[in-house]
Amino acid sequence: MALMNTSDSRVLDGSSGTQSIHVNAFRGVVRLRDNNVLSEWDGIMDYKNALLAARLFSKMACVLTKMDKAAFPTLDEMIRALDQQDLKQYPSTRGLTYTVLPSRVKNLAQYGMPIKDLCRAVPTYFAKQQKEGVALAVDPNSCFEIQILSFMGIAICGEIPGL
Repeated sequence: MALMNTSDSRVLDGSSGTQSIHVNAFRGVVRLRDNNVLSEWDGIMDYKNALLAARLFSKMACVLTKMDKAAFPTLDEMIRALDQQDLKQYPSTRGLTYTVLPSRVKNLAQYGMPIKDLCRAVPTYFAKQQKEGVALAVDPNSCFEIQILSFMGIAICGEIPGL
């Protein structure tokens, strides 16, 4: 499976758009494109470096964070999910919440070309995963919700500085 490339495009439940996913198992990278009219975003899941980057079009910014290996599906699970017609066998994970930090990422090149290309020409910020059960002191209206396939939800919360 190490040399496998796979792609899929599907309509997500309750969505007004489609999500395209391309897995390059050799490079350990998953590219995501969600063209939902209300929350369009592109993303990179870099499994080799345990990084997630999301370009949020409505916010005109990128957010970069570490992937929690215990909470994210593995690369093999992503490939299996794309190969399966019925995603119901993959239980929905609890949503993860990240808070945007005020400092901008200065050097995108250190995170690899896929992330550098994704976040080119827009401000990029780090986000920190919130511990489960911790009350957030952020306005819930400031959260941007992203969905990966039908089994993973992520909320990126907080005001993006300068916007």
